[in-house]
Amino acid sequence: MKRYLYFIITLCFLILWSSCRKDFEFSPSTGSLEFSRDTVYLDTVFTNIGSSTYNLKVYNKSDDDIVIPSLGLAGGEASNYRLSVDGISGKRFEDIELLAEDSLFIFIESTIDINNFTNLDGTYLYTDQIEFDSGSNLQKVELVTLVQDAVFIFPDRDNTTKVIETLILDIDGEMVETELQGRELLPTELTFTNEKPYVVYGFATVPNGETLTIEAGARLHFHENSGIIVSNGASINVNGAYSNDRDLMENEVIFEGDRLEPNFSDVPGQWGTIWLLDGSINNTINYATIKNATIGVLSDGNPDESTNKLNITNTQIYNSSSFGILGRNTSISGENVVINNSGLSSFAGTIGGKYNFTHSTIANYWDAGFRQFPSVLLNNFIVDENNVATLADLTEANFNNCIIYGNDNPEILLDEVEDDAVVFNFKFTNCLIRFDDNSNNFSGANYDFDDTSKYEGIIFNQDPNFKDVDLNEMIIGDESAANGQGLASFASQVPFDILNVNRVSSPDIGAYQHVTFEEED
Repeated sequence: MKRYLYFIITLCFLILWSSCRKDFEFSPSTGSLEFSRDTVYLDTVFTNIGSSTYNLKVYNKSDDDIVIPSLGLAGGEASNYRLSVDGISGKRFEDIELLAEDSLFIFIESTIDINNFTNLDGTYLYTDQIEFDSGSNLQKVELVTLVQDAVFIFPDRDNTTKVIETLILDIDGEMVETELQGRELLPTELTFTNEKPYVVYGFATVPNGETLTIEAGARLHFHENSGIIVSNGASINVNGAYSNDRDLMENEVIFEGDRLEPNFSDVPGQWGTIWLLDGSINNTINYATIKNATIGVLSDGNPDESTNKLNITNTQIYNSSSFGILGRNTSISGENVVINNSGLSSFAGTIGGKYNFTHSTIANYWDAGFRQFPSVLLNNFIVDENNVATLADLTEANFNNCIIYGNDNPEILLDEVEDDAVVFNFKFTNCLIRFDDNSNNFSGANYDFDDTSKYEGIIFNQDPNFKDVDLNEMIIGDESAANGQGLASFASQVPFDILNVNRVSSPDIGAYQHVTFEEED
């Protein structure tokens, strides 16, 4: 009986208490909302490409439950912004309830066609407002987006089947159908200028017998699984130039992804690669930055041509999810090349070939997970699906006045399958190298550091004193072990460093002459 009486009293108390609560009595907003920010800046987007999703937090810091009578874009249905409130998409909302001391998220996106506006320099500042309530209670939050015009290159799509065109490539003399989306560049598309950025969907392919010329200051942005392919008999010439203001880099050619938001500025693997097919010829890259690719440059074949398949100079390659440069039985010459932050190797010369790097900084401070290979990998074989190895000559692999360093140890791997029928020729001269074999895992003739035919003037395991490897700032400071250690004969071949500083009188090892770092406050 007592238990029953207790239950009745408790129930009556709850009914009386709930009838007195005002939790569910919403009063109109009085214009006292607070916001996480008064202006939402949606980062620069390309015309007709959707932005990332941004958020605004709305606070009711009063003691009363309120209802916001109206919430929406000042531009109404014509606005190029889109909102999502409580999981519902739209441009205008009514009677939004907000509890006392509670908050509300609003998500904001935009897709803007710059062709709807008149602007001579190819950019347009698009603005709108989110309005809360009206009249004397009206509150506003500004929305701002910079829209950039661009030249778009994308594969054809069949109007009937909606199937996107895929590439047929000349690989090893055979026409091979691939699953790569893309198309050949038209004759009118074989010169990329600096007038507008280029946005590439799929693989833009340079046709046989043609040359893609990329002028100084050009900006190339690639969508996911996109890049450039240089066909058999074709060429690419990247004609960047030195800029006196390296912060502006207005004359440098930039290759990167098509997401312009700061959160994507250093994300590896956003796009594919610059792929030089077997048979492509006379390829040059000068003063370029190649960042956030899967493979920065992939070069196949032509190891024995009288001229190198690729000459790459004054170029930086950062944040590649696998390789910075991958050579497969090919020929590459590099001067003032800087590579850092690669998921596998920063430079890999595989299946033999011919490679010569002078005054280059080949580093790898990858910190996004385990890395299988060192900064520099050389081998002379490929293994097929039946586990059968095919060997090829490593005709030469010379690294002169180079820094080869990173956050792993060792940072060189010489992976030779020995066979009297092939050669495996390499030499490191006046290089700063990280290699400390404490566990005695490396032995044999390739790791005989007393053999001057393979190693000469090497500095092992001393600090290169990079400015900031996490920010890919690979210039060296006053405390670098590379200072003044370069061989003059190589410096005379590359008399200016990547910043156009004369190095002849006292050459440092690597792509940079050292500087004095400013002390941090």
